[in-house]
Amino acid sequence: MLRLSRFPGSIRAIHLAPVFRSGAQMDATEIRKTLKFEFSKDNQRRVKALLAWYPRAEWKGALLPLLDIAQRQQGWLSISAVQAVAETIKIDPMEAFEAAQFYTMFFMKPRGKYVVSVCTSTPCKLRGGDEIFEACKKTLNLEHGQTTPDMQFTLKEDYCMGACVNAPVLAVNDDMYEDLDEQSLANILADLRNDKLPPAGPRNGRFASEPKGGLTTLKTEPPPPGFMMQNLPEPKSKKCQ
Repeated sequence: MLRLSRFPGSIRAIHLAPVFRSGAQMDATEIRKTLKFEFSKDNQRRVKALLAWYPRAEWKGALLPLLDIAQRQQGWLSISAVQAVAETIKIDPMEAFEAAQFYTMFFMKPRGKYVVSVCTSTPCKLRGGDEIFEACKKTLNLEHGQTTPDMQFTLKEDYCMGACVNAPVLAVNDDMYEDLDEQSLANILADLRNDKLPPAGPRNGRFASEPKGGLTTLKTEPPPPGFMMQNLPEPKSKKCQ
């Protein structure tokens, strides 16, 4: 029998913390069973539908979406989850692991329920992105890449979220929050602390990426079809010879 309390502290990154605290004992077979990852029945159907879009020889092209499905099921990507994806599409597990390590959308250790990603690339930096990030650090008491002890928040400093005209912006999981200031940020974080996901979008009253001062074009009804088009010349009648 193996006493888990003798394992290195780094293994706590795996979801076995309750076992450590209880001082329980598990043999190697039970450990393997606990760490094993299998797609749920719903996700098995999603995987099957996804792979139907690829020729069998090109299943490798489905690597990223399959990693995403696995992460959404588990909350993060354990080594066993990455290996399950590799086995599904018949590739070397190291290839899947390298992809998971490369893309910042994937998490190789447990993350918080709400991943708060603040953009600090140049457009956001010029509009106060650094101040938004510092406010997040202060409010959540976290540094980049850290997670709160209650697993409620993970904080990330990110780059170029593709909403430069709405800077500064942050994302919470899959939702974007734009045109932020410290007060709107405080309101968002307060809602998240109460497990309430606020509606996504700009926080200054505008819709999407429209001008802050109001419309500058398209202020009148569009002209009818053919407006300002030249009249086509009348066809010349053929003279009878």
